[in-house]
Amino acid sequence: MWPELRIIWALLPLLAAVFVISYGSLPAFLNVIQGGLLLASGAAFFVGVYRTAQAERKNSAERSEFKNIIFNLEDALVVYDESFEILFFNPAAEKLFKTNSDLVLGRQLQPQDIEKPAFRLLVQIIFPSLAPSVVSRSKAGEYPQIVDLSFTEPTLELRVTTSPINDDSGKLLGFVKIIHDRTRELSLIKSKNEFLTVASHQLRTPVTDITWAVEELSKDATLNENSRSLVENTKIATRELLKIIEDLLNIARIEEGHFGYHFESADIVEFVNKILAQVAPIARKSGIKVYFDRPKESLPVVTIDFQKLSLALDNLLGNAIRYNVENGEVIVKVDKVLNQPFLEVSVKDTGIGIPADDISKLFGKFFRAENALKSQTAGSGLGLYIAKNIIQSHGGRVWAESELNRGSVFHFTLPTDPRLIPQHEVATE
Repeated sequence: MWPELRIIWALLPLLAAVFVISYGSLPAFLNVIQGGLLLASGAAFFVGVYRTAQAERKNSAERSEFKNIIFNLEDALVVYDESFEILFFNPAAEKLFKTNSDLVLGRQLQPQDIEKPAFRLLVQIIFPSLAPSVVSRSKAGEYPQIVDLSFTEPTLELRVTTSPINDDSGKLLGFVKIIHDRTRELSLIKSKNEFLTVASHQLRTPVTDITWAVEELSKDATLNENSRSLVENTKIATRELLKIIEDLLNIARIEEGHFGYHFESADIVEFVNKILAQVAPIARKSGIKVYFDRPKESLPVVTIDFQKLSLALDNLLGNAIRYNVENGEVIVKVDKVLNQPFLEVSVKDTGIGIPADDISKLFGKFFRAENALKSQTAGSGLGLYIAKNIIQSHGGRVWAESELNRGSVFHFTLPTDPRLIPQHEVATE
């Protein structure tokens, strides 16, 4: 069953013959010593060969398993050396590039091969700068390198991840590219977002008309108390509906990558002051006191998109006011992050809190905690998702801490070094 051990079975008769031949010509005690040595040698040889065979079988099984994984990958896999000679081309790559591996393996690709229709797409993958549309998702010089490539005729959306292959001494041997075809999934997202955009635009016009009509009605001095109350409630409902429509439009823009960021330098204290002035009337109407715990030291300048970050902070403050208790408080604070190039903004409230099991779900689309649903039936569950995306696009992160019925604290960071802002968000769309 183990062909590797056949040498042992061939050696055993030889050792036995040596022992038998020399048995009669040696004294009895030497025969015992000789027999023991032959037996020990045979045992040691057997153990060595057995272990080697076992290790080889294990390595062979691992190689076979690895080969099966590589060959059954849904993503295309291409390996090439420093001279751009193709060394490996899996079946998924054959399917994507519509070519047989026999025609590609061993071929040394060059940029001018783009003129050959059979190799055009593969050359654009190996040399991404030749592709019609390239968006880098990683920093220059850092591996793995991730780029999104877009093609027309036919339409293709590919994400290419490139990693170097080095030997034990660190010498570069070549590169491996994993090509993930995102065409279908992006097409589905685009269709969904187009529906959201069209539906939202169609809804916004009549809702705006209703809002204008209600505003005009509220100015009518002849309205009795019941009618005035009805008009005020309608005003609140139409504003909520308009906010939901705007949130849906923003979600579509975010997921399409067309939210459009315009960054400029800002004093974070002045920025927070301006947002607090805007929410102050809502807070007073709700009976909530809002305080700004000003930093005691000067803070470095940050690079932000005023409009987008205003939307994120407004969402956090709006939740802190909406889900607060009667005569509650909201405290906004800005601090430096110790030993890091970041500022931290926190929004603390004395509200209903968030169940521990729901903390990890807070920033997902359409999620609302059970106690929030009971406290405020209105709401889309989109505000925190939008805020998270905006803050991440600024190079920061957002998280929450809470104690049920004791209040919550939402934190987010902003980099003081503009180089920490994701590159694809720095450029103006």
